[in-house]
Amino acid sequence: MVPALALVARRRAPLTVAWTTTAVAVLVWLVEQAAPGTLLRADADHTLRPPVWWPPTAPLAAYAVMAFPRDGARPVWIRALPVVVLLVPVGAIGDVLPVTALRRFSAQETDSVEALVFRSAAAVIGAALIGMYVAARRRVLQALTDRAERAERERHLLAERARAEERARLAAEMHDVVAHRVTLMVLQAGALRVRAPDEPTRAAAEELRGTGCQALEELRDVVGLLRRDTSGAPAEGPGAAPGPLPDLSALIAESAAVGVPVEFAEHGDPPHASPAVGRTAYRVVQEALTNARKHAPGATVHVDVRYGTGGVTLTVRNAARSREPDADLAASGSGMGLAGLRERVELIGGTFAAGPHLDGFRVEASLPAYVPVAGS
Repeated sequence: MVPALALVARRRAPLTVAWTTTAVAVLVWLVEQAAPGTLLRADADHTLRPPVWWPPTAPLAAYAVMAFPRDGARPVWIRALPVVVLLVPVGAIGDVLPVTALRRFSAQETDSVEALVFRSAAAVIGAALIGMYVAARRRVLQALTDRAERAERERHLLAERARAEERARLAAEMHDVVAHRVTLMVLQAGALRVRAPDEPTRAAAEELRGTGCQALEELRDVVGLLRRDTSGAPAEGPGAAPGPLPDLSALIAESAAVGVPVEFAEHGDPPHASPAVGRTAYRVVQEALTNARKHAPGATVHVDVRYGTGGVTLTVRNAARSREPDADLAASGSGMGLAGLRERVELIGGTFAAGPHLDGFRVEASLPAYVPVAGS
């Protein structure tokens, strides 16, 4: 009964279970050596009661101690020690069996004391060997799994490193080439504004200069984002100061002016955010409204903006189109608008989702309020 109950803990404490089973077998052997017939008795027909003197749970205990080594387990020879000790009383079965039972075994043609000893030892040793095989197979599978996970992590790190190097190269190219050219354009527009002979030319030059300055600001933010450490830690260097998010009402009014019915709703108080976040929010709504105008003419568009202390969530969804879209208008553009938005949103640490919704289409973006950028 004790060895059977001990098997409940064979996975948590296999060595303890094995020693418990061995102790019971040794105790029976010692008791029979000291007082024969106390535990093993032969009936009138010379049959042995019980028919198996060693604990029948011994093979299970031998299997468990070899198959379930715990983390930081002892060496194999220590775990095999209770199995070896158990084989001693099993092999000495002839010393404790009643004489009448031995005579009955000897009189049978198909059985003998030696056969009983062999079967008992084979059951214990076989169970221990099977346990060793199971443990070795488990270790091999774990090693293969660890190797595959390590290779996957290494591939991921190599890909991240290549991506970081490419981003650094792009940032350098944008800073050294594009920013230089745009700066020259701004300076030339400023010079034209001063030297222009008439007011319309001066106004056009001022507008061109202002657009160039805005382009430089956006370029500075993009370069700073590209130079950020891939772990997301802020890079050293000053960044643009946070400010209010852009007013989307003008953008909504522009869409309504070209025949796109828009329902606009804002929730919460707009937080101060990095300029890159504000421009990204503006581009998300602008691109979503443009797509609705091109692919779902006549459909009502719902723009929902939810502000929070940690950022802003933008949701733009449109119902089913009420008429067929213009083929030329729908085919215009590069076809990479949503993909570009996703990259832009993920670049500042946000999330982006776009796809069919009910009978229409939905674009949703969650943006953080503050994005650290590297100084350019």
